Amino acid sequence: MNGPARRFLLAMWEGGGTVPPELGVARRLLERGHQVHVLGDPTIAQRAEALGCTFAPWQRAPHRTSLDPAEDLFRDWELSNPVAAIGNFRDGFMAGPAGGFARDTLEQIASTHPDALLVDGMILGAMVAGEAARVPVAALMPNIWMIPVPGGPAVGPGFAPARSAVGRTRDAVVRAFATRMFDRGLPALNAARATYGLAPLRSFWQQVLDLDRILVLTSSAFDVAASAVPDNVRYVGPILDDPQWADPWAPPWSADAGTPLVLVGFTSNYQGQEPQLRRVVEALSGLPVRAVVTLGQMLEADAVTATDNVAVVRSAPHADLLAEASAVVTHCGHGTTLKSLAAGVPMVCMPMGRDQNDTAARVVHHGAGLRLRPTASVAQIQAAVRAVLHDERFRDNAARLAAEIAEEHRAVDVVAEIEGLIGAVQADPG
Repeated sequence: MNGPARRFLLAMWEGGGTVPPELGVARRLLERGHQVHVLGDPTIAQRAEALGCTFAPWQRAPHRTSLDPAEDLFRDWELSNPVAAIGNFRDGFMAGPAGGFARDTLEQIASTHPDALLVDGMILGAMVAGEAARVPVAALMPNIWMIPVPGGPAVGPGFAPARSAVGRTRDAVVRAFATRMFDRGLPALNAARATYGLAPLRSFWQQVLDLDRILVLTSSAFDVAASAVPDNVRYVGPILDDPQWADPWAPPWSADAGTPLVLVGFTSNYQGQEPQLRRVVEALSGLPVRAVVTLGQMLEADAVTATDNVAVVRSAPHADLLAEASAVVTHCGHGTTLKSLAAGVPMVCMPMGRDQNDTAARVVHHGAGLRLRPTASVAQIQAAVRAVLHDERFRDNAARLAAEIAEEHRAVDVVAEIEGLIGAVQADPG
């Protein structure tokens, strides 16, 4: 620990794959002797307290009390229009309820007296509270960089990185569109700020970009946006902790089965992924492989049927499976993607929305896998899996990324970055 023990307030939400890395940051702080108080959805309470954190639930802000998909705050899998999905998330979570998030956070700041506030990068109302209370604030971004900034890549469509003037123009147009879309949330966000005497913002993302620190929990070698981010951004490497609810894994095959192992991991949140998983199982059932499908917490055990060579389980420690796996088939959520690449395992990506299209574009850009549509046929899935298994270039590129990610882990200390934030803000309070 660099300096005295500190108190941290961590504001987070039940974002599926966002939870393990953010609680992973909390675990690292606790191991260094700090105290962490978590403010989050009631569904997170048991996991946070098991680590040694204290916990308080959101009261006025939107939150979930169960993992039942019927209680999902956004139900974006029911929306075929991605623009509508963005507006739903903006108005239903980020901007519309910013006042409720701010008030809940300010109450916890008053009762716990944190030395700094750590907040998920999507909870803008909690950032308002930290600014109003004059507490150092760091945003945690448990994925790739997804904020439109000058010179950065397009956000959302999953375009390949620009290589020409035409591509850069394309990206600028998409960034401008994304900025306009989110700026529609400014009135609600500025209303929350006005409640606490804070000046209005000129743009929606200024609430995040003006924070003391933004800690991006991914690899700068993987994320093509790394060269365009502002000076207050730090890439601190991916937090690769398996979720606490992962069950032990006992393979149903003999140790000398001799066929490649394929791990199938789709979203830990719900996105209506059953049809995709069933086609993946059918595809793998016709290949000379062994496969393990992990369903996650959101699907019922009978959502997908196992076959002779495809085991279907609620969960299993991905770290153990990846040590043996030859390929991964995934929706390309950030956690599964970075765990796979950190293990040097190439991928077949079937992104279903959110940040997954852009994450998949980076996998393809680095030559570490192939991308399919979520509606890909059984034959298309089989062809992609064969290619990833038999073309050594995919494994070589995944191995190269694994070495780069490991080097970042050795060079960057997320706890030291957070500790340094407090000292830097205290030294320059203006």
